[in-house]
Amino acid sequence: MQRRNFIALLLGAATSPCLARAQQETEIPRIAVLSALARSCLILALLAFYVPVSSAQESVTKLRVATRVVPPMVIEDNGALRGFSIDLWNSISAQLNRETEYIVTSDVGELLDAVGEGRADLGIAAISITSEREKRFDFSQPILNAGLQILVRGAAGTTDLNPVHLVRLFFSRTLLIWLGIALLLIMIPAHLVWLVERHHPSGIIPSASYFPGIFYAIFWAAGTLATQADHMPRHWMSRIVAVLLMFTAVVFVAFYTAQLAASLTAQQIRGSINGPQDLAGRHVGTTRASTAVAYLSEHKALVREFASVDALYDALLERQVDAIVFDAPAILHYATHDGKGLAQVVGAIFHKEDYGIVFPTDSPLRKQVNGALLALRENGRYQKIYDEWFGRN
Repeated sequence: MQRRNFIALLLGAATSPCLARAQQETEIPRIAVLSALARSCLILALLAFYVPVSSAQESVTKLRVATRVVPPMVIEDNGALRGFSIDLWNSISAQLNRETEYIVTSDVGELLDAVGEGRADLGIAAISITSEREKRFDFSQPILNAGLQILVRGAAGTTDLNPVHLVRLFFSRTLLIWLGIALLLIMIPAHLVWLVERHHPSGIIPSASYFPGIFYAIFWAAGTLATQADHMPRHWMSRIVAVLLMFTAVVFVAFYTAQLAASLTAQQIRGSINGPQDLAGRHVGTTRASTAVAYLSEHKALVREFASVDALYDALLERQVDAIVFDAPAILHYATHDGKGLAQVVGAIFHKEDYGIVFPTDSPLRKQVNGALLALRENGRYQKIYDEWFGRN
């Protein structure tokens, strides 16, 4: 037994080096193959890692900015965008070292939807900051102080006069006061003449009773006030009243004519719509989803909404609406450029509001943009852009 174990030990010792060499010879190619596979996997992993990272960096650098054409905030010229909002954003993006891809929308409703649905990182144009919109979005610091204003047809100094406007003019407060004075100048002399003339045998009042005698007296007094009396009273007291009434009539007619002419002239210069108080019951146009819609509805105007600013201006010139109410910078630009001689701005700015840059809620870009905007105000770049588009104050 011991001899057998000893022989086995000797055989094991003799064959171990051979087995080791054979195992090493088979392990060398296997290690080479595994090493090559490892290098290939490493290269593929690096390539797979590099491509998404570079794409992610590109998407982060390029910001999607929603906007809409609203001169002078945004103007489209042969496919290129310019305007106050575009120049301002280009300066902000330069501060942030970001590239921009503009997404042009048709109206403010579509712009806000693009930002809210994630199709755009932010939006800039004529976007009013309101409490209702603050519930859905975040806004930057105000980029422009604005408000609403009214645009009507006609060049400055002219307006449309129609029979309805003339009727309103004749029954205005001032002219009603003059008509009240005329009524007193008729009724008082009429009663005096009736009292004296009714008992005169050849007097101008054929009836001694109040009715119909007073009607004769009123007809005579009205004719005398218009300096067209047919005959004179017979009683001496009545004649004194008649002479005084004639002199009063000359003065009254002169003043009344002057007042009427002045009112007609003012009406032709000013027009029938001169401020928000004149919009009730009138057909007023504005753009869809704008802040003017709610304002006009509250003030009892007959609101018509249009899909674009160009359609809004066309509706005014084609008499589809009596006036339009829109953002003051936009209609001031139109009245002094494309609409010069065709439309005029009336009244002062009302319902004042600020424009801002809109972001999705909790967007990290808001703080960065606010910082860049403050830097532009401090270095004077903002003021240069403002002066370029709106002139110096």
